[in-house]
Amino acid sequence: MTVLQEKFQKKVVPSLMKKFGYKNVMQVPRVEKVVLNMGVGEAVSNSKIIEFALSDMTKISGQKPVVTRAKKSIAGFKLREGMAIGCKVTLRKDVMYEFMQRLFDIALARVRVFRGTNPNSFDGRGNYALGIKEQIVFPEIDYDKIDKVRGLDVIFTTSAKTDEEGRELLRALGMPFAEGKEG
Repeated sequence: MTVLQEKFQKKVVPSLMKKFGYKNVMQVPRVEKVVLNMGVGEAVSNSKIIEFALSDMTKISGQKPVVTRAKKSIAGFKLREGMAIGCKVTLRKDVMYEFMQRLFDIALARVRVFRGTNPNSFDGRGNYALGIKEQIVFPEIDYDKIDKVRGLDVIFTTSAKTDEEGRELLRALGMPFAEGKEG
């Protein structure tokens, strides 16, 4: 059991039960999965680039990512159906909690001019999306060995019914939300 899982069980569950008036522990929202997605548009012209993205994503997540492919051909982008255009990985259970711990404590602290994450990036059902502009904020990535700075999307899927529940869950787990922007 990771440190974050322990924190969830001992501190987050009781505080959320008290705040939202849940009668049963199973009503408390939890993070179900974290999806990391890296779109690599340049892979259309140079197919080797996807390998660098896959290697970065493997180092960041600790799991082997899946290559995402184009569903349609778009002539304007010189894109054909089935071409590799990115990669994604879904994290669950222990690996997910370990990743979240590293993201909250190490990676987000290394972002330049960091004022907190946007507390309004929820989808209406308690799921949260976060964009990271540079993969080099993760300590696993060696700055000297990357070919290009790329961004990635991090999506937190929760069992929360509302954005407010999801926001409180992530805040209690350690997500550094920017203050005064909630709406």
